[in-house]
Amino acid sequence: METKNYTQISEFHLLGVSKDPRWQPILFGLFFSMYLVTVLGNLLIILATISDSHLHTPMYFFLSNLSFVDICFNSTTVPKMLLNIQTGSKAIKYEGCIMQIFFFILFGVLDNFLLTVMTYDRYVAICHPLRYTAIMSHHLCGLLVLASWITSALNSLLQSLMALRLSFCTDLEIPHFFCELNQVVLLACSDTFANDMVMYFAAGLLFCGPLFAILYSYCKIVSSICAISSAQGKYKAFSTCASHLLVVSLFYCICLGVYFSSSATHNSHSSGIASVMYSLVTPMLNPFIYSLRNKDIMGTLRRLFRGNP
Repeated sequence: METKNYTQISEFHLLGVSKDPRWQPILFGLFFSMYLVTVLGNLLIILATISDSHLHTPMYFFLSNLSFVDICFNSTTVPKMLLNIQTGSKAIKYEGCIMQIFFFILFGVLDNFLLTVMTYDRYVAICHPLRYTAIMSHHLCGLLVLASWITSALNSLLQSLMALRLSFCTDLEIPHFFCELNQVVLLACSDTFANDMVMYFAAGLLFCGPLFAILYSYCKIVSSICAISSAQGKYKAFSTCASHLLVVSLFYCICLGVYFSSSATHNSHSSGIASVMYSLVTPMLNPFIYSLRNKDIMGTLRRLFRGNP
């Protein structure tokens, strides 16, 4: 019976943020604007880091990778959501849903890893400034990014393959604007114990592990900054990691808020709003945080706009 149900599955239905048709044009304009700002903002950061040789440093190398991942992360879900709003259709093919799960997990975990790698870069720069160039070599930076990609891809592949083994009944409505793995597992009629264990293990290892590494690194950073005698030196050291600290705080606070809110309530509307926060808002704000507080990037962008790269 399970095999029969499984083979008959052809599509899921994404309920989106709101069912009210009066809100659809407003939501389309809002989400399209947010997507446009995210793509353009992150592309400008990538362009600035590529065009200016002074920005060819480990910190900006990681930042450009983060901007690329943020674009891909948004592009995994937002275009399909905009298409569904525009056409009035809520359907997504079964194969498309599995692909969306794969890429959403891939770029979501990769975002987490890159923020951790950037924290390590700031840790070395502040705690070991004299050895920074020797430690953060081009070889190590490339290996850190490559390891992040490989680990994220393997985890995403495992989660997607585990989702493929699930069987479904007649209820195929997902209370989100994209195929979120947890919501798909909840719809399954077959045993989901193995899927739950893999999800919890991956969350503990790939989310909590980097979080503890970031907290440890920033404890060392704060300790090193406090040991600096001059106020100007403390300010200069803190300003080098202020933007990154703000992005990390935003990322983890929203992720933890989404997790605890979804655990505390089963309201699909609240869960959908929460998913918007971590999938759209965070990638959109990152370019503003990194560029507005960064004189190097702002100066490069001004020169580019004036035609003087």
